[in-house]
Amino acid sequence: MIDIGLTTVKVRNWDNTITTIPTWSLVSDSFKNWSGMSASGGRRIKRSLNIDTTSIHFLDEQEQQRLIRAKLLKPYMDSRHEEISAWNQQYAGEQSILNERRMTNVGTFRAYLQEYLRHHPRIRQDMTLMVRQLAPDANGLPIEIYCFTNTVVWAEYEGIQADIFDHVFAVVDEFGLRIHQTPTGNDIRALTGAFSR
Repeated sequence: MIDIGLTTVKVRNWDNTITTIPTWSLVSDSFKNWSGMSASGGRRIKRSLNIDTTSIHFLDEQEQQRLIRAKLLKPYMDSRHEEISAWNQQYAGEQSILNERRMTNVGTFRAYLQEYLRHHPRIRQDMTLMVRQLAPDANGLPIEIYCFTNTVVWAEYEGIQADIFDHVFAVVDEFGLRIHQTPTGNDIRALTGAFSR
């Protein structure tokens, strides 16, 4: 706040613009106080990407052997394999997908992203960090990254966030997953071209 009057309050916004608001709105309306972000030293990343649900599957042995070579995934895959093997010995019975637990590509992808962020030098490790599934919808299965950068400087924050998502989009194919994308004009032209041949 830069000025408090009887009927109005002037507030300097984060982008250095000045907003004049009536004093009664401070009591009746909600507002964001960004000082907590500045004081904490971390700025939140909360963004999701939609996975095409038709690309989700159980990992076969070949995929597991390829993925376990990734240093960030090895501890997760070893632990998960142990847990699943113990459960299957106790409950699986006949060999059937319905009788046993298995690793999925989307679960392994989430674990990879979690470890990637835990080892990222620009992500705060002392603040909330998670990679989670949101409710699926017509646009696929949202995988949300929720973490905090080690800076509150807007330009640096945007660069860190972009670098993380550049990496995420580049590695998703390694897990046999596809990002959901609404068809574009080029997709429709290619489809109509295929039908006209």
